[in-house]
Amino acid sequence: MKLFFALIGLLAAATVAAQTPTGAWKTVDDATGKEKAVIRITEANGVFTGKIEKLLDPAKQDSKCDECTDDRKGKPVVGLTIMRNVKKGEGHWEGGDILDAANGKVYRVRLSLSADNKKLEVRGYMGTPLFGRTQTWTRME
Repeated sequence: MKLFFALIGLLAAATVAAQTPTGAWKTVDDATGKEKAVIRITEANGVFTGKIEKLLDPAKQDSKCDECTDDRKGKPVVGLTIMRNVKKGEGHWEGGDILDAANGKVYRVRLSLSADNKKLEVRGYMGTPLFGRTQTWTRME
């Protein structure tokens, strides 16, 4: 019986450990409700980064980040790193920033996973998370 409970505990721990924002996520435009892009989040040495892997509007495939004001200015949107320096926090990921490639603005970011690991709440904000906007991204894989 002790072995049974030990195995259940290990499985539960493995499930919690498996919750990560890494992978491919589909974004939806806040204004139109249309699917907008696929973002790939990767992790290296505890730091999470997000890049635009694909734009879902064929007419925008060759667009560049003309509104960007940092090192990303003029770079192609496909392949652009839009999320940088995010680290694991208490029940969420935070500490980095996210770029809105449509207007070139950079915001602080906080990521929160749903319990089923299929939805990612991405909150961009200035100052405190209280003053910001949240998008819900859907896991693709």
